[in-house]
Amino acid sequence: MPKYIRLREVSEGEAAEVRRLAHARQAAVELVKRARLIEYLLDHPEVPASRAGMRVGFGSNASGSEWVKRFNAEGVSGLYNRPKPGRPVTHTEEVRSQVLDLAIQKPRSLGYPFEMWTLERLQTALHEKQGLHLSRSTIWQWLDDEGLEWKRQQSWFHEPEQHDPQFVEKRGPSSGRM
Repeated sequence: MPKYIRLREVSEGEAAEVRRLAHARQAAVELVKRARLIEYLLDHPEVPASRAGMRVGFGSNASGSEWVKRFNAEGVSGLYNRPKPGRPVTHTEEVRSQVLDLAIQKPRSLGYPFEMWTLERLQTALHEKQGLHLSRSTIWQWLDDEGLEWKRQQSWFHEPEQHDPQFVEKRGPSSGRM
């Protein structure tokens, strides 16, 4: 005969927190599903954890039982994801915010002699202003993740009357050549 996993005695505070998480709109989907499992068992204590898991949307009988075991042992904190192995985060969200803040400002307003950012110019400015060294691919990825797009810079060199004699000085360093 299989052993049924039952929910342990839950305090009022834990029950209130579980119900809050079960109906949260700003929480991770997995966390809400786990909280709904515990909430279901609070409302239906006669139902085994495996069956409750299936009723709230877990894909297997074992999932409900495993999450109830973890809740019984750790309480509400057991419903959250545990840290996963892997390389630690290299740059904090604060660094990412600094990059994005710089990228949305006009270079001239910060005292630079050019009108547009390039990845190399952003990289140089970050190094000068914050002492940060980030690869261009990291900068590109972060800007792309935020929905900022690089546009191809337009050239007016085909119209000789519009050439600026101070173009080279205003443009700043070009990529690779000094």
